[in-house]
Amino acid sequence: MGQVRRTQEEVLDNITKAQQARRRHMTLKQDIITMSHGAGGKSSHELIEGLIRPILANPVLDSLDDAAVLPLSRFVSLGNGNLPELAFTTDSYTVSPVKFPGGNIGDLAVNGTVNDLAMSGARPIALSLGLILEEGLPVALLREVLESIAAHAKELGISIVTGDTKVVPRGKGDGLYINTAGIGIVERTWPMGQHLIQPGDKVLISGSVGDHGIAVMLRREGLEMESEVQSDTQSLYDLVHHLFVHISSAIHALKDPTRGGVATTLNEMAVSSDVAIKVYEDAVPVKESVRGACEILGLDPLTIANEGKMLVVVAKERAEEALSLMRQHPKGQDARIIGEVQEEPRGMVFLQTVLGGTRVLDMLVGDPLPRIC
Repeated sequence: MGQVRRTQEEVLDNITKAQQARRRHMTLKQDIITMSHGAGGKSSHELIEGLIRPILANPVLDSLDDAAVLPLSRFVSLGNGNLPELAFTTDSYTVSPVKFPGGNIGDLAVNGTVNDLAMSGARPIALSLGLILEEGLPVALLREVLESIAAHAKELGISIVTGDTKVVPRGKGDGLYINTAGIGIVERTWPMGQHLIQPGDKVLISGSVGDHGIAVMLRREGLEMESEVQSDTQSLYDLVHHLFVHISSAIHALKDPTRGGVATTLNEMAVSSDVAIKVYEDAVPVKESVRGACEILGLDPLTIANEGKMLVVVAKERAEEALSLMRQHPKGQDARIIGEVQEEPRGMVFLQTVLGGTRVLDMLVGDPLPRIC
């Protein structure tokens, strides 16, 4: 019986070694994505084994099972011995062009998903990655995007644990779309959310507004400014954690002002908590290059998307401390207190202008900058 068991183990070991050798020698031969790469056959396996899996490799993903299995013990260990609350989010990315000053669709997808988790007070743990590829997409561009995804995930200490790839015919997908989902461990121990802001609270922004949307738009339209505008895409988890460590429950809400910009996000907050928010126009940080582009194009920086900034609503008595803490961090050096929460008029945001007047700051109407994230 012992001999039979050893023989079975040897057979299984040989099969495993053969599979590993086959993976090592499988290469992606084509320079562009073809429809066969989405058919589930040999070409699909060449795409996965010759490009995607080696770049994103980790023990969970390497199994290539239909679903990622994440042991609960892993979450318990991160929850100091208790089973913590989990945060779960999903997002899709259709930015055009795929590459833009300061980033590409890959790091945008990782950072955007991580930031959604961070705004809920969660530490990111794992991501899924869905790729929709258009026939004719250069493999070199796909490789660049995947390497960017891998680098940003590694920097954040998270893994891409499951994924999917589909190919659509030429002319039906505009290059590359990405869908992600993210799981995180909730680290905060107090209630927090946009429905919990209160009159008297102060509103802070972590840095300049409008960078991402303007960077993408200028590249897409082939327009040039005297100084190049760079996207602000970045993960905000470490900045959030920095604040949590020092002022914790004084933070009433966090939001990243992506599509629709600061104006839309503040309106969502005001409606959710049935309060008014007053914004001081002269306190909002806007880079001169972004301001210049907005003036030429007739756009309002407060309605332009950001991908690496956050709004922080904090108790009035801790606002200056929060500002100081943010400015101590590399991702919050240009932080400002830009407004305050008031009781009336409920559900509205208004702007105190640099000229001393007041006007309603409404949500973004229409879509002047489509496909910027």
